[in-house]
Amino acid sequence: MHPAPSIIAFTTFSGLGLGLLFWLGVDPEAPTGWIGFAFFLIGYLLAGGGLMVSTLHLGRPERALKAFTQWRSSWLSREAWTACAALIVMGLYAALLVFFGVQVHVLGWLGALLCLATVFTTSMIYTQLKTVPRWHHWSTPVLFQLYALGGGALLSGRVITGLVLIGLAALAQAGWWLGGDQRLAASGTTIESATGLGHIGRVRAFEPPHTGSNYLLREMVFVVARKHAQKLRLIALGLMAVLPALLLLLPFGHWLAAVAVLAHVAGVLVSRWLFFAEAEHVVGLYYGKR
Repeated sequence: MHPAPSIIAFTTFSGLGLGLLFWLGVDPEAPTGWIGFAFFLIGYLLAGGGLMVSTLHLGRPERALKAFTQWRSSWLSREAWTACAALIVMGLYAALLVFFGVQVHVLGWLGALLCLATVFTTSMIYTQLKTVPRWHHWSTPVLFQLYALGGGALLSGRVITGLVLIGLAALAQAGWWLGGDQRLAASGTTIESATGLGHIGRVRAFEPPHTGSNYLLREMVFVVARKHAQKLRLIALGLMAVLPALLLLLPFGHWLAAVAVLAHVAGVLVSRWLFFAEAEHVVGLYYGKR
């Protein structure tokens, strides 16, 4: 019963890549030549690679194309469309910039906005779920955007902007955790309301629905001990924000910047693991896990 590594990697690396592409798109003097090629390549490897990794979580990855057909009702489908649009527009912008030295600002801004739209649609896949009160809150999309913009700023070399944004992301993350800890109880969802038997008195499960593990338990009912969660939260904030700030406030060195970025990514991975591990899906009520 562990959060799927593919989803953790997808939400982390695709956000970083899209954040980097955003800053390249709005840069009034974006890098050209081989330097520009390197920046865009990193952005595409992170964003495109993250999106490809996400298909590993599908039961039938070969049917991934069908995700494009449900855009009227599915945030997953909207994510697929916005991601493709963002990568296509940014690809055209990058090609003109890198190979011809022509910067079409309109394309850059359009691609940047599509990158943010992709991050938003990704966040809404989780925010829309009323069955996970911790996620079902306006702060979830805000958190995703801050992570993408902060990490992207660091990767693009915008040190001060990056430090400000990851500082805001750390504050938002701490608030998200504190508020999220109360949301399941505040939602009023109990085993009585879940079974509809509250009118006869207090309800308790006589036996769990299954004697062994199943998909629901593996994907939605992970339970992490509170003491471990608190330690991991501190580790996440330390790696994601505190250590990069300390390193980047020292006299500049490329190796320091590289370590700062790696520390930030490691911290985001830990916080993203907690995002899924602490989800508290209400289906856990039926298994006596809530």
